[in-house]
Amino acid sequence: METANRGKIALGLEINLILFYVGAVGTCTVSVTQPSHLEVDYTHKAVTIECTFSPVGCSTKPPISLWFRYGAHQSENLCSRGCHSEADKFTVRESPAQNQVSITVNRVSLNDSAIYICGIAFPSSVKPKAKQTGGGTTLVVRETKLLSKGLRNTLIVLLPLLCIYVTGVGVIFIILSQSESNNLRNKETEEDSRKKSARRIFQDIAQELYRKRYVETSQQPEKDRNSYENRRALYNQQRL
Repeated sequence: METANRGKIALGLEINLILFYVGAVGTCTVSVTQPSHLEVDYTHKAVTIECTFSPVGCSTKPPISLWFRYGAHQSENLCSRGCHSEADKFTVRESPAQNQVSITVNRVSLNDSAIYICGIAFPSSVKPKAKQTGGGTTLVVRETKLLSKGLRNTLIVLLPLLCIYVTGVGVIFIILSQSESNNLRNKETEEDSRKKSARRIFQDIAQELYRKRYVETSQQPEKDRNSYENRRALYNQQRL
């Protein structure tokens, strides 16, 4: 981390030094903007980083554009002698009328991952604000192939629909589970009711049989006593 901070400080001093020597006389203010992040995969043959500047009170003479690259271990001043051929590793294009400049990284490789900084300087002014740099564009070159923009947009559209579908399926599953649980509970209640009813009927029948048996058992001694008395009375009559 300390090494990276030192490298950034050194790069900043180098950029300011170069811009200072580029600037001369005059008064103007310029602001520089560039994309903060750019990501490509190794299949890209080239990648272009755009840089836009907005001058205020500056000379109509076209400014000088400078490009710097801050890698993992070193900083570089790119195209200090001009890069206008696609055969070169870097190609710089300038459009002063549109206040735009760009740098194209040709034959993209994994080693091209770095921070690319755009600098704009108006030589006719010595004011510090006449020499400015952008915030830097972090270029990331991936080893794996990235999804195309159309496919990413399709996935972005399909993802909420998939979430809605999964949510709907989950809700339906919960409702069906509750319904099935209620049906099972109702069936168990009905079976319990039938079992209780059968037990009640069996108990009533058993009680009725017991009652009849008790009545018959209680009436048997009475019948035996009457029979004995009848036989005794018949015997007494015979003796007389």
